[in-house]
Amino acid sequence: MALTATRYEHIVLDERDVPRIAGTTLRAIDLVEAKRANGWTPEQLHEQHPELTLGQIYSALAYYWDHQEELDAVSTAHQQEIEQLKRTTRPSRLIERLRQDGRI
Repeated sequence: MALTATRYEHIVLDERDVPRIAGTTLRAIDLVEAKRANGWTPEQLHEQHPELTLGQIYSALAYYWDHQEELDAVSTAHQQEIEQLKRTTRPSRLIERLRQDGRI
């Protein structure tokens, strides 16, 4: 995977210009979404991702705040794709059976 350095010490852009935490496959937006969904502080994100340093976490958050509009647009488009797939994809036979049996 070709990576491009950024001015953020721990952030690189992959071949599709997706910001990732250097040395990992984790996208910067993944941490931001976890922070939003759970109300976690950077320290709590570190508890959930002990393989990351606080420097990496803060760098990802700083990158997000400096590129918020762009990353929010990408995140919104991704969520819309997921919702579209949910509407147009038939549930698996297992899911249908579990629903019929009242298990879900």
